[in-house]
Formats: sequence, C-alpha cells, structure tokens
Amino acid sequence: MATLPVPEPQIIARFGPHLSSMIGTRLSTSVEPDRLVKTHCCFCGQQCGIQLKVRDNEVIGFEPWEEFPFNRGMLCPKGVKRYLQGSHPDRLLTAVRRDTSAASGFSDLPYAEAIARVAAQIDRLQKAHGAGAIAVLGGASLTTEKTYLLGKFARVCLKTPFIDYNGRLCMVSAGAGNKKAFGVDRVTSPWADMIGTEVIWVAGSNVAECSPITTNYLWQAREQGARIIIQDPRITPVARTCDLFLPVKPGRDAALFAGVLQQMIARGWIDRDFIATRTTGFDAVAEYCAQWTLARTAEVTGVPARSLEQAAEWWGTARSSFMLHARGIEHHSNGVQNTLGAINLVLASGRIGRKDSGYGTIVGQANGQGGREHGQKCDQLPGWRDISNPEHRGYIAGVWGIDEADLPGPGVDAYELFRKIDAGEIKGLLSICFNPKVSLPDNAFVTRCLDKLEFYCAIDFFLNDTARHADVVLPGSLHEEDEGTVTQVEGRIIKINKAVDCPGEAREDWRIIQDIAAALGRSAGFTFASPLEIFEELRIASKGGVADYSGVTWEKIDRQMGVFWPCYSHDPRTGAPTPDHEGTPRLFEPGSYNPIAKGAGPFYFPDGRARFNVADHRDPIDDADADYPIFLTTGRVVSQFLSGTQTRRIGPLVQQYPEPRLELHPRLAATLGIADGDWATAATRRGTMTLRAQVVTTIRPDTVFIPYHWAGKKSANQLTVAAQDPISKIPQYKVCGCSVRKADGPPDYAATLEPQQ
Repeated sequence: MATLPVPEPQIIARFGPHLSSMIGTRLSTSVEPDRLVKTHCCFCGQQCGIQLKVRDNEVIGFEPWEEFPFNRGMLCPKGVKRYLQGSHPDRLLTAVRRDTSAASGFSDLPYAEAIARVAAQIDRLQKAHGAGAIAVLGGASLTTEKTYLLGKFARVCLKTPFIDYNGRLCMVSAGAGNKKAFGVDRVTSPWADMIGTEVIWVAGSNVAECSPITTNYLWQAREQGARIIIQDPRITPVARTCDLFLPVKPGRDAALFAGVLQQMIARGWIDRDFIATRTTGFDAVAEYCAQWTLARTAEVTGVPARSLEQAAEWWGTARSSFMLHARGIEHHSNGVQNTLGAINLVLASGRIGRKDSGYGTIVGQANGQGGREHGQKCDQLPGWRDISNPEHRGYIAGVWGIDEADLPGPGVDAYELFRKIDAGEIKGLLSICFNPKVSLPDNAFVTRCLDKLEFYCAIDFFLNDTARHADVVLPGSLHEEDEGTVTQVEGRIIKINKAVDCPGEAREDWRIIQDIAAALGRSAGFTFASPLEIFEELRIASKGGVADYSGVTWEKIDRQMGVFWPCYSHDPRTGAPTPDHEGTPRLFEPGSYNPIAKGAGPFYFPDGRARFNVADHRDPIDDADADYPIFLTTGRVVSQFLSGTQTRRIGPLVQQYPEPRLELHPRLAATLGIADGDWATAATRRGTMTLRAQVVTTIRPDTVFIPYHWAGKKSANQLTVAAQDPISKIPQYKVCGCSVRKADGPPDYAATLEPQQ
C-alpha cells in the first residue's frame, strides 16, 4: 500500500523542500560562462525566451534574450531565479525505493534495478487484474514530444484506457468552449494584436502576478489609447489602474456576460452582418439573454448596473477589441458556460480574424497548449483526434503499427481516476511531473486514494509531496536537461534547448518511459533515439487532424524563432497541404483554409461558420450559505507556481512570499474581530486551516482569498470542493462556501516559522 513509509518530517529532512541560494559562481557576476544557451523559461505558458549561462555542466545564471519576440528579454521574478533549481540539494540523483527501515523512508536503488522493479509490478497487476489496473498521469509542463510518447505508451505498451494529465486542472474548460464555438482550441491572435486595439477585456485573470509579461502588452495598448476592463472578485494589480473594474461575485461570470450581451442587443451594438453570414445559433442566445435585464444582472453578479452599461457600451461600440480570460472564469462547475459567455461577446461584436482584435485564453502551464493536443488526455489521440471516432482511431493505429481493435477506448478525467482508485478498480499508478496531493481539490480524499494503491511509481526530479507515497521514484529531467518543443500561449511552437546533462543516474523522461517499455518486453514503437525522432513521428500522427503539426520542422522553428500552428499551405485545386507555409499567427482571417471547412469559411466546422452557444448561468455547487456565508476563492502569487514543487525550493522566491495568507476585506475583518497579522481559521465542509490574516481593501467584503502553492496544513485544497464541470471535468477551485473566525492560537506548524516582522 502506498502509505507514507515514515512520518513526513523525516522524509522532508532528506528530500526537502530545502532552499537554494545565490552563492559561489551563482552570486558572482565576474564568472564567465562557457556558453550561453538560448531556450525558454520552465514555468508558465508564456514561455519567455531566456539565455542560460552554463559553466562546467552547471547553469550559473541567465542573460536576457532580447531578440525573442514575445518577451524581448523581460522576465518575471520566477524567470529571473529559475536557474536556482539546478544543482539543487534536493535533486534526485538516483532512483529511490520505499524503505520503512531507512530514516528518510527511502533508500537508493540502482537505476536498472528500479526499472526492473517497476516493470515487474506493472506486469503483476495487469496479469492479475487486466490492463486497466494501471493508470498514468502526465503533466502539461512536459515537452510535446514527451506528452505524445506518454499517450502512446499508455495505449500501446500498457494497453490501458486510463491516462489523463494535470492540464485537467487548467485549460479544459477553455478548450471545450473553444471547440464548441470555433471548432478549434487555440488563441485566435498573437499578443502583438493587442497593441493598437481600442478595448481589452480581461476576465478572471490576475495578469500581473500569473502572467506578468502579458501585462506589458496591456500597458503598451493603453499607451496607444486602449481602455482596459477587468472582471474579478479582487482588485488585482492591473485592476488598480484599469479604466473599468467589474467586481463580480465568485461564480457569476456567465450571468455577467449574458447581461452585457443583452445590453448590446437592445442598443444595437452588435454586428448583424457578421452574425448572419459567419455564425449560427444567435437567435437562441438572444432569447436566453433577454431574461438578463440590467437590474437582474446587477443583483446576481454584484456588479453595479452603471458598470455593466459602461462595459456593454465600450465593448459594443469599439472598432477593435481583445478578450482575454483565464482560470478565474474557468475553474468552476460552470466553467465551460462561462467561457462560452465570453466567446458570445466576441462573436456578437464581429471583431475576430483581423488585426488589432482577438480572443484568447491565458495558458497556465509551460506546455498547456501543446500538452493538450497530442494524446495524453483521456479522450484524445494525436492531432486532437477523438479516440471514439473510428476514422481517427484507424489512422493513428496505422501510424503506430497496431490493429485498431487493440487501441483502448476513452478513459476518465484525472479526478475520476482517483475515484476509481478509491473503488479498487485501479491498482497501480505511474505519474510524471504531477503533484495531485497538493493540486487536486479536497486533497484529504486524494491522500486516502494514494494510500490504497498497491503500487505507485513517480517520475520526477524532486521528491514532490505526492511522490512521498511512492514505492519507486525514478529520477527524471529538468527543463534544461533535455530538448524538445512546447507550444506557448499564442499558439507559437518553440524549441527547448538542452543546456546541461542530467546529473548522477537521472535520465531524460522519454528515455525512462522507453526503458520501462523495454523491461516489460513491449519495446516495439518505443526505440526512439532522440526527441527529434519522436517529433518526426508526431508530425505524421498529427497530419490531417485539427492540431496539424505536419508542416512544422525544428529547423523552421529555429529559423523563425517559433512557428504558429496550423502550418500548411494548400493547393487551391485539391486542398492538399504544401510544405512552404510559415505558420498561422492569426486564425479565422477571411479566405483562410482549414481541413474541416475546406474553404467554406474560416471556422473549423464543415460550413465554415462559428457557433453561438447558450451560456446559461448556474449557481456554484457548495455556494455560500447560512452555515458558510463567505465565498472562498483561490489562486496564485507572483513568486510561486502551481503546487510549488520547484518554487518552494528556490530561496529568493520563498523569501518574497514565504507562507500562504488569508486575504480579507477590512469590513469583514472588523465584523470578525480580526486584525492584520492575526491567526485566522477558515472552514469549509471539507476541513479547516489556520493562516495569518492579510487585511486588504482589494477584495470583495464577502470573499476571502488563499493562494494554493503550499502543501500539508498550509494547503488551500484542504478546503476546496471536488465539484466538476459536467463537460470539461475541471474542478471548481474558484468558489465554495466558507466560514472564518479568529483562531484560538497559532497552528502547530507556526513553531517552525520565522518570527513576524
């Protein structure tokens, strides 16, 4: 059973998180590197260009890469300090196995022996319980080559349907909404199209802290006259100087969009010609929106009527506009509807497929775009093919050299996968770069599921919080220790370049996957010698799919500093792709071709038209009520990232924001008798946690905020609800009912903290 082998403090004493520091060659600016390696940041989906300074096979610092077009040398605090994860004291240099006799709970294991042990356990469980006894969880920070290989490994080598990835916690509501409306899931325009636009609407994205370089595009647009609208329960840093702030009540975004669209319809601020010639479904949407009067929308959303009217006027009468949104409207049990509501505003304006206007979802993880395109999702095959579609299955089976009948069907989402572990249907788990014990909601349930596994193998470069439950941990590779491609926020495919070799017995992740296949005696199709070889097969596998990479080459990526997919020209007579295309920075331009519409129109449906969808508002599951009268919402802070596996180990980032805080408004704090810096206890139907209070004026008085990057008793996901969107299966992280009181005293973990300044 995958219970903790020893008490957690003993595991932490050896494996961390401990803090890296700028010492020695990492502190001195006079040390000359052997070389500079142009690559990209390892964190968020912006994937900013960076040059890593390498000396003696160690990354010792960085230089700006000013030529890379997205960030022009600019970096956020995480990018500036990302190099401090290399040569880290917590780095896994060998495989380790569970060992209850060891003080740390784990003992070193030679790599070959570890691979053999993993393969033997997989074989044992599958012989006893069937192929579906093993599940695989991947990561959206892996290169696209690794995500492709992992999907193939699960379905061809393991023959299990049970594979999903941590992008399930990130992009899936946006992806589902995009596919319903446009037939394709990708940002419509490069970020440069913001500069020169008249209105930018940012819904549910704390841009300045979660994707800081995007803030520069907002400011450049504003310098040229753009108005900025921010929709959020918190006055985020960008909201403090925006032109219009919409302080929406958590979970009411679809209602807000419907009310604004109703105002646009009533006042004639819509593009009826575009709606008639380029879309379908508008009449049903207009009929639905008619019920969202100004008074009702204001009451439900908590946004003043005059602000709703102003938003409708600015958006409706603008000649150019850009809509951005992120997890704030997507992390809901109504996340797809929220996304569709935003898209309806874009379509009603008719401003899409042209310069200075656009729509996009801000990608959260390093390869949040590419990681969801090529087969590690539970219902998906490479190129965004549908695993339930016989034609799609037949094509991929042919590429992989297997019988279509041997290809498993669809699996289940990441959270449902844990429910299957709880039910005893899944006995073994293989995970890579995923930390569900911290990142999934109601994580006490997730921990109980981990304890039930008969065998668990984790692949990672640090022993993350979830891997503490593992039977075997295989030492994987850091971003800078391998090469491959990722697709950043704009849809630009870029190249990650190797800067240093893996230390000790650590291996590139794609090698580890293939070594397991070989140890199982199932190596057919898993003998790639390099990521480039994997990419070349991926090009073939994606050809003809919606996410078609067939015209992309590594040489073209290097030459152009990135290639926007889709990348193919077409013969005007046959529609056949031609190899000379340079990519598609802007989707849906008039006259554009795609393999679904085949010239009928710019959108990815047979008739070439976009779809309006009725985006109905539903109250959140586990909403604020008499017992739990306060809205709890969660999110990021600028110096930390996701579950904190990396950033909680980088000294300067931890010093910037060392502990989670409970953020609340002065009016609420006064009612509860809580002062800034007091210990406060938050409770939901899942549990309680005690944190320092941070009293701020930049949040709704009925809402509290907790960042989610910490583990254990500091984990916000002790409190969050496991409700999921019925379409996307994304969890409802952004709202649940909560109560708050002044704590009886400090929590037991407070004894290990630095004294309050």
